[in-house]
Amino acid sequence: MGLKNRIKRFAIQGGLEAVALTRAWNAWPAAGGRGVLFTLHHVRPAETKTYDPNALLSVTPQFLDEAILAALDSGLVPVALEDLPALLADPSDKRRFISFTLDDGYRDNADHAAPVFRRHGVSYTIFITKGFVERTRSLWWETAEELITKAPTMRFDFGDGVETIAMETPAGKTAAFERISTFIQTGDEDARIAALDAAARAQGIEPLAITDRLVMDAGELSALAKDPLARFGAHTLTHVALARVDGARLREEISGSADAVESYVGKRPTTFAYPYGFPAAVGEREFEVLKALGFRVGVTTQPGVLGPWSVERPTAIARVSLNGLYQKKRYVKALISGIPFRLM
Repeated sequence: MGLKNRIKRFAIQGGLEAVALTRAWNAWPAAGGRGVLFTLHHVRPAETKTYDPNALLSVTPQFLDEAILAALDSGLVPVALEDLPALLADPSDKRRFISFTLDDGYRDNADHAAPVFRRHGVSYTIFITKGFVERTRSLWWETAEELITKAPTMRFDFGDGVETIAMETPAGKTAAFERISTFIQTGDEDARIAALDAAARAQGIEPLAITDRLVMDAGELSALAKDPLARFGAHTLTHVALARVDGARLREEISGSADAVESYVGKRPTTFAYPYGFPAAVGEREFEVLKALGFRVGVTTQPGVLGPWSVERPTAIARVSLNGLYQKKRYVKALISGIPFRLM
């Protein structure tokens, strides 16, 4: 982990500790708004890794259990994401709500997350990317992790000609992952992912095999859809940053994803998660197109709590990450309080 990231992690952890230890929500209850949407990715048993750049995307089933209990302890009412707009719009309903969402359709969502949700009777929404399900699109962040873990060096062109990247030391690995992330997210995403895939194959790593290992296929999604607590939303065709594509592709990515999800689970989705979800990846154009295409809810990864603004802009709703770097029940309560987002 680079120095900048270590400082950021220390600051976040310190802030969460401060809110939790002082129970600041008792003094500022209004900061929690009408509740919160939580974002997850992997839910799986803890792994021991010497190098884990994607650790923030993975929580344990035990922590998910604690997060649900933290929400219930805080008085939040679990509801399905698709039901939130109507609930929040009802002036007679003063309850605070919690919804759990999981991006990308990882197999561990069915194996490890679903049993936890069932135990508590809590619904959950999984956002599906067709390219992952059909094994036509790689998970570039997983490809990068495997490549950097297994190869001491790689030959790669970041735009100024082919160079040799040293990845033997922890610092070298961190620098390589950060360069790859920046490279993917600041240019032609299709071409740059293809370049990373080619570099991985040159080292004997098959990116689509990683996708196949980690993501549910159509049959598994169909089986999981039999769970009455399971809901499914759209997450584009290729997991591209929508703010960087033209209007025609934007509509194709959204509508095509909805068609695919309907074919997998037998019900057309009314909810959508924007890939990446941060401001550089999604903006006003995308919010308006999603609304025009008839979606009930669109969720970002821009942190915040629910409130009147969620009703006014239902295709631009904030979510809060259940981050694998901060797996403590008291941190979940701090996030539910909404105070960290008021202080940002």
